[in-house]
Amino acid sequence: MQDAPVFPPHITALKPYVPGLPIEALARRLAIAPDRIAKLASNENPLGPSPRALLAMAAASIDFSRYPDTDCVPLVQALARRHDVPPEWIVVGAGSESLLGQVVSSVLCHGRKALYPRYAFQAFVNSVQKVGATGIVVEEPELRVDLAAMREGLGAQPALVYIANPGNPTGTWVEPDELSDFLAQVPSHVVVLLDEAYIEFLPAASQARAMAWVRQYPNLVVTRTFSKAYGLAGLRVGYAIAQPGLADMLRRVRPPFTVTTLAQAAAEAALEDQPFLEQTLANNREAGELLRAGLEDMGLRVLPSATNFLLAEVGDGQAWARVLQEHALIVRPVGNYGLPSWLRISIGTLGESRRLLEAVASEPQLGMAALR
Repeated sequence: MQDAPVFPPHITALKPYVPGLPIEALARRLAIAPDRIAKLASNENPLGPSPRALLAMAAASIDFSRYPDTDCVPLVQALARRHDVPPEWIVVGAGSESLLGQVVSSVLCHGRKALYPRYAFQAFVNSVQKVGATGIVVEEPELRVDLAAMREGLGAQPALVYIANPGNPTGTWVEPDELSDFLAQVPSHVVVLLDEAYIEFLPAASQARAMAWVRQYPNLVVTRTFSKAYGLAGLRVGYAIAQPGLADMLRRVRPPFTVTTLAQAAAEAALEDQPFLEQTLANNREAGELLRAGLEDMGLRVLPSATNFLLAEVGDGQAWARVLQEHALIVRPVGNYGLPSWLRISIGTLGESRRLLEAVASEPQLGMAALR
């Protein structure tokens, strides 16, 4: 009898990332057409992709027998103009999630530490564990990043600090002045990873001054994505901005050819689609306000959010998700984050917000579960 392969303990202890239930899977289970299902679980853009991105892909003349430009030069140049930074400060990857992993791979290894809040994005936490590094977890008693506690955590001598602003799954955020004060206290040899996947949804006055900080701090890397506000989740395009010392390390660990030629063309076009972005933000405000008001009228606690989702305390998130699936609605329980009594609900269209509220109102047991 042959011995089975032996895997490192930090790998066998990993909990796989569990995405939102696919529309097709629920459609098969309910025996209905996929277009009858509203997916409010993965924080995707309910308006679809940027129209300019669609036009750019339709117009693109691409030889699919050739590898894509691994450096994404036209897209990098467009991003450099948008953010007024040198092109060599920008690294493009397959969604910002891939760039989080590249930062981890560049900085951490067995024996090194990462400092992050309790409700940090699971994909980042998994990346830390994959390289055998140690996580220093800072509690979030108010479900908001506690920067005072993060400052104390610096005493544990981490090599990497992670903050998502706004955060996922909480949706909460910290103001720019608070972040600025924190950054000034991080030792220069400690890398800070500021994840801004939802930055477009923050009010202008609260949007972090990330580009100014990148110019000021050589140890800061900022990540952003085209998956949320720009509606390109299926194309997987994100980017990191950092000074050359950090950016060069990301390029060294980045797998080649990870962003397809079509995705690069779409992202470049989407970046210039300001009307679509404004339409997305307007829908998010209107549908989000309707959803929040309706849930709060039912007696539920809903966290403040500067994203395209709401986190609501419902009593039993898994039970709510199962019941709502019978109404062809997919939402996201967050027990995997240690929040079993909460439910994350993506902000869809106005019609989808109304539909979800009507479904909840038609299920008395949901309200009773929330009251317990």
